[in-house]
Amino acid sequence: MKLPEPDHDARAASDALCRLIADVIARHDGWISFARYMELALYAPNLGYYAGSAAKLGREGDFTTSPEISPLFAAALAQPVARLLAQTAPQIIEFGAGSGKLARDLLTELTLLGERVQRYAIVELSGELRARQQETLRDFPQVEWLERLPDAFSGIALGNEVLDAMPVHLVKKTAAGWNEAGVTTDDSRFTFAERPCSTEIAAQIAAQIPQADTLPDGYLTEIHLQAGAFTQTVATMLAAGGTGAAFLIDYGFPTHEYYLPERSRGTLMCHYRHHAHDDPFFLPGLQDITAHVDFSAIAQAALESGLEVLAYMNQATFLMAAGIGELLLRTPPDDAARYLPQANAVKLLLSPAEMGELFKVLVVGRNVRLPDALLRDDRSHRL
Repeated sequence: MKLPEPDHDARAASDALCRLIADVIARHDGWISFARYMELALYAPNLGYYAGSAAKLGREGDFTTSPEISPLFAAALAQPVARLLAQTAPQIIEFGAGSGKLARDLLTELTLLGERVQRYAIVELSGELRARQQETLRDFPQVEWLERLPDAFSGIALGNEVLDAMPVHLVKKTAAGWNEAGVTTDDSRFTFAERPCSTEIAAQIAAQIPQADTLPDGYLTEIHLQAGAFTQTVATMLAAGGTGAAFLIDYGFPTHEYYLPERSRGTLMCHYRHHAHDDPFFLPGLQDITAHVDFSAIAQAALESGLEVLAYMNQATFLMAAGIGELLLRTPPDDAARYLPQANAVKLLLSPAEMGELFKVLVVGRNVRLPDALLRDDRSHRL
């Protein structure tokens, strides 16, 4: 695949990040874990993909998300959020808020529902996205930005396509056992190099991958230490607050679907100007690097930190149970100029061939109850 060429400034920024990563590799005996490489490629100050100034979302960016496709995504999410806010504190915290469109549309719909959110906190690592959020949300005085998660929080936590961007360790099955695939340099290029797994990684493989020893030699996959640790932190925060729930929306699978023998190359994927490919060493700092989420591991992390699993389902089921069909009909179907674009956007959100099946919604919480419509469609027994 021939990918678009960056401009001079973007290329220079990527080259600077490559030098930084190469220096880190040199200072660590010529090898770093892929998780460390991914962390630097995405979050290195001023140079990483999420820490730089390049546009990420929309037509000029690298990918789009459900809130960008239609305001009806947030309007549907607002329905169960409103019911839960009545059971806890009137505040929301969002992790990685993108352009700010989800927050804007959610707050707008909650106002229509008569729910007044007193505080909407955003934790955002990207300077470019934070600036966009501040512009998008300038008319919402209850919105504030945090540098870190609070120790305790009562209310609703939101993470839409956050877990997939957390660094992962790559591991590979060999005849002698499991190796970790890290990153080294070869003639000024980044390349993979394997080492025996550390005790920590080996323990995580045993805990996370069922029947790991039966997978074929050469099997490559991901271990999600950081996503699990993040989930534990969020869960601990909500548990300390006493009441609340977290909606975690992302693409991924439960464990028994994630580590299938035929998924032998893992799920690592890169996004550059709306092109998807599998080379994580292409233009570091200018492309997104993601991995699918193991929702069973995320649910287990929440359980171990004091929360309950309230519901799990695919995005299509969630949005339908939340009433997106009724929300679409706010626009009369005979008003074709307005209705058809919205209907096409909803189709994209719901279609099994698009986002409806691959994306999942996991709801975890404490001392709150979801609406019956969502409970009827709960598939948490599949985790």
